[in-house]
Amino acid sequence: MDQAHETILPASKRPPALLKRLRMLFGPDWSVGFPFVLPMVVLMLGLIAWPFIQAIMLSTTTFNLLTGETVSVGLRNYERLASSSDYRLAMGNTINFTLWSLGLKLITGLIIALILNSRLPYRNVLSGIILLPWIVPEIVTALAWKSIFDPIFGGLNPILQGLGVIDRPLGWLSDPNLAMSSIIAVNVWKGIPFFVLLLLAGLKAIDREQLEAATVDGADAVQRFRHVTLPGLRYVILIMLLLSFILTFNQFGLPYLMTGGGPAGATKLYSLLAYEKAIGALQYGPGIAIALSVAPLMAVLIWLLARFMRRDERKSASNRKGGIGVQVSRVFARILDILLDIIFLPLQLGARGFAAIGRAIQAALGVGRQFGRKHIARLGIVGRLALLVPFLIFVLFPFYWVIITSLKSTPQISERASIFWPDPFTLDQYTSLLYSTNFLQWLGNSVLVATVSTIISVTFSALSAYALSRLKFAGANLLTTLLLITYLLPGTLLFIPLYQILTQLGVINTYAALILTYPTFLLPFATWVLLGYFRSIPVELEEAAMIDGATRLYAFWKITLPLAMPGVLSVTLIAFTTAWNEFLFAFVFITSESIRTLPIGMLSMVVGDILPWGKLMAASLLTAIPVAVLYIYAQRFLVEGLTVGGVKG
Repeated sequence: MDQAHETILPASKRPPALLKRLRMLFGPDWSVGFPFVLPMVVLMLGLIAWPFIQAIMLSTTTFNLLTGETVSVGLRNYERLASSSDYRLAMGNTINFTLWSLGLKLITGLIIALILNSRLPYRNVLSGIILLPWIVPEIVTALAWKSIFDPIFGGLNPILQGLGVIDRPLGWLSDPNLAMSSIIAVNVWKGIPFFVLLLLAGLKAIDREQLEAATVDGADAVQRFRHVTLPGLRYVILIMLLLSFILTFNQFGLPYLMTGGGPAGATKLYSLLAYEKAIGALQYGPGIAIALSVAPLMAVLIWLLARFMRRDERKSASNRKGGIGVQVSRVFARILDILLDIIFLPLQLGARGFAAIGRAIQAALGVGRQFGRKHIARLGIVGRLALLVPFLIFVLFPFYWVIITSLKSTPQISERASIFWPDPFTLDQYTSLLYSTNFLQWLGNSVLVATVSTIISVTFSALSAYALSRLKFAGANLLTTLLLITYLLPGTLLFIPLYQILTQLGVINTYAALILTYPTFLLPFATWVLLGYFRSIPVELEEAAMIDGATRLYAFWKITLPLAMPGVLSVTLIAFTTAWNEFLFAFVFITSESIRTLPIGMLSMVVGDILPWGKLMAASLLTAIPVAVLYIYAQRFLVEGLTVGGVKG
């Protein structure tokens, strides 16, 4: 095995003493491993670690508007947070937004995943429909739902009034009592695909023999779910909730685009407050202090997530007997089991009641057991489809609304004529969009930035993932851990110091500002996913080639990389989609109209309270089409990338 890691050189060209010292000091594969991970290390140090350190230093300063000087105030910015009513309101809103979003996404995602995992006609088509919100850019999501919620021109009020749910139009985003619920609903809509995707992967991994054995033992559907399916999903649910908590807690785009934190601060999350202080009021210190105040919570969550995602089963088994942590975990697990038993008791009683009714109807009709089972199976399919219909409507209606609104004339929209159908159809909004705005320029900017940043990120991530999964060199394990930390580090903690660094470098408000910063979240993600792919490829293939005289670089380029192409394609598409949809960095770092990307260009079409809904919906549809085409082309690779690579990584 050791010989496979050596580059075979003639004896006259080997420096044995120096080579041995270097191998002992840096590991057997240091000469290949270090160059492979160098770009990633430079990025992590220069655009992640240093901005984070600078953020800590800046959080102890404040800017004096009278003198124009930055002065040190120690920990005073943090001390002021304790007495700040704005901060307490923002943190309360953030916690409320996060917990409700997580709970609803988990319940909704679990129901949909269970239905899609059963026998259904056109299951692949239904799964593709449910995953559609994932491909929609954040700006499109916000504008589409903002249009639906509009009290005058929107489509939600007429529907609810027609159903008799409400008796007058409601201001969903302008009413402090409704605004938070509204953006939570949109966040749930956007997050359903992520939960369904991971839960489907977890359900497919559950041993079918255990379910069949439970059925033979007389367990009904509720009991099988409670005692077989749910324990089998425990690991997936834990990872999913931790990751989603981090992403949801640090949400910026949706609440900013839909409400701007209003009305009366009802939807102002901590990320919006940090932005207002740092960028809006030029108070970098207090703004960064707000962002860094959640760093301890993020550190704990990231540590837990890293521990579970890199769990070692052998260590787990050896540690089962002792340790305070193990005992505490057992106590919490027991309490959770008791709570689940209480929650599932009514469901179990209801399932038994329905089963008894079914048997009574079957006996009254005098039909045979085989006939009864056949009809029960058909009724089960119909029932599952009926249960799925409301979710399908919830997922599809925004797409329908965007399409029909973009095909209406401006008078049709303003006069509310034929709300749910264009009469007549017109392409005026598309013509106006293309000829009276800089949409094509924004489109070109997005293509340029997304393509270049994706190529850079995927190239460096392939080299880094290969080195970390295959080569033995000093610091590999530490880099793998730091990789996950940087992958999960919220952009809300970095955008303020990054803004200052880019300003000092003279690249703020240029393409370079985005091309340099996008890899800060693309490269760690792509590397983490590709780790799983490289680890799944048999190492014996490379060793055989190297025994025949191939170098490590040749083995990587000609053997391992071609076998990992499904994973490379997967992360390429995901990285491009992420860069295409990115809003926060583009919003903060770009002000010039000539280099705006699509999300920022579309936002610039909104002037005060005037929203040209027709052009905005046309732009939304055209913005979503490139991502939709990629998604349709490579749906299988995208699913594989988030399940195989992410889990094995």
